[in-house]
Amino acid sequence: MTIDLYTWGTPNGRKVSIMLEELGLAYDVHLIDITKDEQFAPEFLKISPNNKIPAIVDPDGPDGRPFPLFETGAILIYLAEKTGRFMPTDAAGRYRCLEWLMWQMGNFGPMLGQAHHFRRFAKENVPYAIERYTNETKRLYRVLDGRLGKVAYMAGEDYSIADMATFPWAARHEWQGIDLTDYPNVKRWYDTIAARPAVKAGMDVPKRN
Repeated sequence: MTIDLYTWGTPNGRKVSIMLEELGLAYDVHLIDITKDEQFAPEFLKISPNNKIPAIVDPDGPDGRPFPLFETGAILIYLAEKTGRFMPTDAAGRYRCLEWLMWQMGNFGPMLGQAHHFRRFAKENVPYAIERYTNETKRLYRVLDGRLGKVAYMAGEDYSIADMATFPWAARHEWQGIDLTDYPNVKRWYDTIAARPAVKAGMDVPKRN
């Protein structure tokens, strides 16, 4: 059965399309143009009440009925558990994976998103905000670089949903004023993941004519 993916061309949206490509699951893409406030449409709010993309509807949910789900962390965990892939099954490995997934959800995404906003999109130049979020972005890259100096991937030696959640944000490192050569462990990790065919395909979603 085909999963419905409601998305737009953002790092958060691409987390889920990468996961769906990695799993080889059939999915239909529904564009939610956030530049035209389509995320506030009543029909979309029934699926994603926080008016954010991405969201999915799995026609074969846990009880066999259509199951809508929003929040990227929840979607990635759901798909990993549904398929038994990309998340460790042992307790320690599972919690390590969830630890770094939550790090992305609470830190690497929101803080880098603020850096994007103030460095690229703010109508007024706000030096304090630019400095604050650029410095926090650099700190987070140092945290990630330290982790990846110890293990191959964020959750350990195996590629997981923690990496899928983090990669699309790192893919916009130039927006953040980041040179990946300053973080050699991140660069090694980034280049390895960028070469995966499913990641290339997932990053190309949504295609717009």
